[in-house]
Amino acid sequence: MSSIFKSCLVNWDDIPKENVSESIERQVIHGDKLTIAKLYMKSGASVQTHSHPNEQITWILTGHIRFQYGEDLEQVVDLKSGDVLHLPADIPHNAICLEDTIDFDIFTPTREDWKLPTGNDYFSSTKDSAR
Repeated sequence: MSSIFKSCLVNWDDIPKENVSESIERQVIHGDKLTIAKLYMKSGASVQTHSHPNEQITWILTGHIRFQYGEDLEQVVDLKSGDVLHLPADIPHNAICLEDTIDFDIFTPTREDWKLPTGNDYFSSTKDSAR
């Protein structure tokens, strides 16, 4: 279930965590033109290869995660605390958590697919699903 707030002030502690897989939880705020999510991922959690029409900024708060991205997933980058990755819209990408990780993902425009029950099919709890 995604959270939608009409007010200007929200505290992360007031947003319920949503289980998207056995090893990934998230909190989501949808604005008029962007979505921000705080993801809690256990070591070994993965996000399968996918793309979306949203520009994405990923900011790692704690942990270590490996992203593969590009038309042929030719780019590989390890992100740790403080690192920020920009992914343009429609770029295929996947990720594997190399240790427990917390990150903020910012998307524009809004992640309309995350408001639907089928918008989370690429989250997984095993690294075998990442390409």
